[in-house]
Amino acid sequence: MKHFTIITLMLLCALAAGSTAARGQENVATQVATVYRPQTDTVEVQSAKMKRGIKNVVVVPVQYYAGPASEHYPVLYLLHGAWGSYRDWPRKAPLEQLATQYGVIIVCPDGQDSWYFDSPIDPTMQFETYVSKELVSYIDSHYRTYPTPYMRAIAGLSMGGHGALWLAWRHPDTFNSCGSMSGGVDITKFPGNWKIKDRLGKYEDNPQLWASHAVINLVPSLQPGQHITIDDGYDDIFYQVNLALHQALMERKIPHDFTIRPGKHTWDYWVNSLDYQMLFFSKAFKANAQHCQQAK
Repeated sequence: MKHFTIITLMLLCALAAGSTAARGQENVATQVATVYRPQTDTVEVQSAKMKRGIKNVVVVPVQYYAGPASEHYPVLYLLHGAWGSYRDWPRKAPLEQLATQYGVIIVCPDGQDSWYFDSPIDPTMQFETYVSKELVSYIDSHYRTYPTPYMRAIAGLSMGGHGALWLAWRHPDTFNSCGSMSGGVDITKFPGNWKIKDRLGKYEDNPQLWASHAVINLVPSLQPGQHITIDDGYDDIFYQVNLALHQALMERKIPHDFTIRPGKHTWDYWVNSLDYQMLFFSKAFKANAQHCQQAK
């Protein structure tokens, strides 16, 4: 009986120890999953130019925390379209998965309905300065980035497609790679739409001002050296202006990728397109890797 009691106690202790060990393993697994996962932050960045704070989503890949603290990462600035906000891309696309897959920090700024240029008539809409200077400076100072244009890309959909090319082509010292998805790349063809007149005034009052803010008209001043990708859907409202942009780039002999796929001006198209653009930027970052060490 005494031996039976001792054996029983030993079994109970072993079971308790096993249970404790199992719980410990679960806790470790939980801790690892908690620490080593992508992180999505919402940050408000103060704009000195606009004298107000602007919200942004920043998606950090799992490697940022799981890898060495000395490691730095390229950055993709991802712009929303008209009537949208900084929340659009994180809600519609698997940004945490893509950030981790490609080892990239993704930043989604709130561009409101600015068309991403500095409005000459509205001092509260100075988003060219905000994105290309103020936001980039904030991200570089608060995250482990490569502070070089060669490790920065900018892309967007619709209004954001126009904005991405506008900002990259006017600021090649900030962005070496750029992409447009269904971009409204010639605003002069749409004078009554999407609050553009609220940023530039009426088209009929100043057509030259409108022309100077249309990204297609930047092509004559471009020089080779940037990584450019442009795509659109066959049934998209901006199909013709994107085709014209492609032809203008061809005439200027500016290297670029140009893709037309089945699709309309929809999130289904843009989420699918983002996969291809992320791959394009990943290759561009690898091609530019020689600039990384000197930029840390």
